[in-house]
Order: sequence, then C-alpha cells, then structure tokens
Amino acid sequence: MALYHEFLTDDRDFKDYDDLKANCRFKTPENFNFAYDIVDRYTITEPGKRAMVWIDDNGEEKTFTFEDISRESKRVAYYFTTLGIKKGDAVMLMLRRRYEWWWIMMALHRIGAIAVPATTQLLEHDIEYRNNAAEIKMIVACDMPELQLEVEKAMAKSPSVKMLMTVGQKRDGWIDFHEEVAKYSPEFPRPVGDNATHNEDPMLLYFTSGTSGYPKMVLHNFLYPIGHIVTAKYWHGVLDNGLHLTIAETGWAKSTWGKLYGQWICGSAQFVYDMNSFRPDKVLKMIAQYGLTTFCAPPTVYRYLIRQDLSKYDMSKVVRFSTAGEALNGAVYDKFIEQTGKKIYEGYGQTESTIICGNFMDTPIKPGSMGRPSPQYDVEVVNANGKAVPNGEVGELVIHVDKGHPFGLLTGYYKDVTLTANAFDGGVYHTGDTVTMDDDGYVWFVGRKDDIIKSSGYRISPFEVESVLQKHPAVLECAVTGVPDEQRGQAVKATIVLSQGYKPGRELEVELFDYVKHETALYKCPRIIEFVEELPKTISGKIRRVEIREKDKGVDNVKQDF
Repeated sequence: MALYHEFLTDDRDFKDYDDLKANCRFKTPENFNFAYDIVDRYTITEPGKRAMVWIDDNGEEKTFTFEDISRESKRVAYYFTTLGIKKGDAVMLMLRRRYEWWWIMMALHRIGAIAVPATTQLLEHDIEYRNNAAEIKMIVACDMPELQLEVEKAMAKSPSVKMLMTVGQKRDGWIDFHEEVAKYSPEFPRPVGDNATHNEDPMLLYFTSGTSGYPKMVLHNFLYPIGHIVTAKYWHGVLDNGLHLTIAETGWAKSTWGKLYGQWICGSAQFVYDMNSFRPDKVLKMIAQYGLTTFCAPPTVYRYLIRQDLSKYDMSKVVRFSTAGEALNGAVYDKFIEQTGKKIYEGYGQTESTIICGNFMDTPIKPGSMGRPSPQYDVEVVNANGKAVPNGEVGELVIHVDKGHPFGLLTGYYKDVTLTANAFDGGVYHTGDTVTMDDDGYVWFVGRKDDIIKSSGYRISPFEVESVLQKHPAVLECAVTGVPDEQRGQAVKATIVLSQGYKPGRELEVELFDYVKHETALYKCPRIIEFVEELPKTISGKIRRVEIREKDKGVDNVKQDF
C-alpha cells in the first residue's frame, strides 16, 4: 500500500481541487529520511513491490524491487563510508539515466551526504566551477569518455575533489564502482548520535541552469521529498503499483520531481529509458509495450510526438499525460487531444520548489494556463512594491513564507546569504516569474521579469507571441525578444527556426507577419524577423533570450515594412 497517506493530516480521498486546496496539509515526521522511511519501509510492508523498470538502447532491461534498491544502496553506503564520505560531504553524480543513480542517491541519503546531481553535458569550466562552489569531495560519472575527459581536465583547479569513480567501463585513475561495491556487505544500520540525519540537514543541491550569470546553488533539506506528494499524486496522477515515465536526465531537478521521490511515496514504479538520443517513435513504442500508466515530458517532447501518427500506438493504459519545464503552446495541446482524446495537464515550478501551480486532479483545463496554485503553497501575484495586483494584471508570482516554511521549498542558496535574503525578502519567496491570474484562480505565464517587452507603452509577453507563431507550420521553434527602437522604446523581434521544407525569405516574413496580425493585437506583431539554424539555449534546453538581446545590442536591426 502506498505510503503518502501517512504524511497527510487529512487521510482521505479529496473530492476535487477546492477540497484539495482547502484540506491537503502535511504532517512533519521526526527526522525523516527517504531511504529509511520510504524505500526500507516498502521492503517490510510489501515485500517484492516493484520499484523500477529500466531499459537502454543496447537492449538491456532490468526490473528492481524496493528490496533490491534497499540492499544495493546499503552496500554502496557502506563502501562510500570506507572511502571517507561522511555526513555533510558533497558528492556530484553525472550518470545520465543509469540505474546506479537510484542506488547512489539512496546511499548518500543514508549517510547524510549531500547529493549534487549534474548533467553529462557539462564541460571543463562548468565542472570546475561546480567543484569549487560546492566543495565537491567525490565525482561519480558514467563511462562516457568525452565526459570523463572533461572531468579530468577540471581536476587541476579542483582541490576539494579527492576521488573520481566510474560507472561502467574501467578508466585509468578512476575507481571502478561495480568492482569495488561488490566486495561489501549490504549492511548499513541507520546512523545515530552525531551521524544521524535531521529534517533541516542539507540533503540535495542543484545548480540552476540559469539564463544569465553563474548558476545558483539551490539547497533542499530532508523534508523536500514529502513536498512531491502533491507533484506525483495530484498532478502526475500516479497509481499505486502503476508505471510512471518522466523524460528527464538525472542531472536535472525534474528527475527528483518525476523519477524518484513523489512517485515512490505514492507507490508507483518508475519506468526509466536510458536513451542515447531522443526518438519520438521509440518513446511511443515504450508507452504501448510496457503499459505505462502516467507520463510527463516537457512541451518540446509533445511537439515532436504530435508529428507522429499517434493512432499506431496503444496508449489506453495511460491515465494522465502531464507537462512542465516551459509554457505549453495551446496548438500543441489541441493537436494532442485531437489525435489521442487525452488531455495534457500542465504544471509549473522551479528547481527551488516542488510544483507551484498545476492542473490538479480532474480540474477543468484552460489550455495555455499553468493551472491553479498547489495546496502546499500560499501564492500571490504582486507588483514591484509587493502589493497584490487585480486579476488579469501582470505581476510577479510570490510564495508566502511568513506563516511557516512550506514543504518542498528551498532552504536557501548554498553559501550565499545575500542571494537567499533577496529571494525571501518581505516574507515571501520571489519566483522571478511574471504571471496573470484570472477570476477563476488560473495562473497564466507571462515570462521572466527580464524578458517582458515594453513597446509603445504596452507590456508584451514573449510567450504570448511565440504561442501564436508556433501555430504556423513553418515555425519549428522561436524566441521573441525586444530590441531598442526610437519610436516605440522597444520593437518586437522574432528569431525563428524553420520546420523542414521551408526556406527563409521576404515572402515568408510577410506571410508570418500577416498570420500573427490576424491572431493577436497588432502591437504584439514582430516588426523584425530573423531566421536562424538554432536558438541559443542553456544546457537544460531553456531558450536564452538574454543571449539574443545581448547579440542585438549595437546591431542595426532593420524593421520591416509589412
């Protein structure tokens, strides 16, 4: 039986969103530790309960029970302590989607060490920065030679790193994970005394991908997993003994949103596909072949899925499709429901949080909206002075912390008192995202505060214009930014990646302008259109509009006379 109900003050099935919002509250367990209090509990309450189905592109497939995860993570914890890893030490994991990530995460939780997941896309300077900023003591990386070479190059300026460990093929100068772990007994009693973990201890550290400047270090404590009960149960809609797939590499915060904590607390097994590259047809085959019950992916994935013939794939067992990571385009939502008859439930949150807003349970969906506020957060839309704005007016989304720190919200930015103080200024956590809220309480994403375009006295959301452009078949991807303009203050510019089969040119520019002006207000129409091969993005795939703006500084962008 799923364990999530043990953490709710009101142990019953909620009727609807209003009931959920009013009555979903969490208990605070004493010295909660996910490895001992969830993984190990299942080995007692439900021996043999499935925890994970793992496959890769080489045809390898493994199924793990919670007993397997418990046993192997204890073995890893025992081994790591012999290497000198102790409570409070930071260990960076660069493992793509290898199943060992789940063993090691649980092992670090058992020890009380700080897990630092990182993407395998990092280069030497990225790794060096992280090593020094977080004082990384050990790096565990999968056997990607190009990745491990970048790690090695960073070592000369990474004095805190004492050990490198490889998972997979052996490599000179690296500890072989499987060869060494196999020598140790799967025994690791729960630490006591000074070595015991406590709710407020640091457990997990993420470097935000950032659209400008150096990544921030987001720190979560041992209560963080409990906040993801809402993520998994009421947004993803996972089922006890179901099978859930979130498409995310383990280096990103979305992995702990969708590949670990909430799903296991709610009794669902994880489906993990360690893909070499994303192929929409193969993902669809997996959904059908393995009978997945819930599925979550960013909007970009859905954009690729709807270009397939979805009628060829049996998705009847999927009870919930969800999305997050960027705003979902309404045209993608409409096309998906047209082809499958199934809705996509959008959600919104940050590396710093669990789900903040979402389409929870069976609440009516307003396509393009992020849904309504999560029951665990007291949110408000405010102006620059911290005053609530009327419904329909743009403001910053904030979370109140003046009456207590919510489960799932970061404890602060690691080793940065000033940044933490600014983020929590005025008794609220500042998301930095601008939104509007309608009369029904639905929240609509506008953009990052720095992305808002101010043209002729109007405040224009880049996402709103991008959503219109992406309905046109010629537009594969686009980014809308503001460029300096003597008359308007800023002019709207669209930087566009074309779909296959379309060629850039004046005729297409006119066609796109004409299309947009019939879909939205004239003042929002791009006055400048640039066709590019690809958009600048962070390593997590988020568009770097700031880079486009920087590139455009001092460039004579020619406004088009459409």
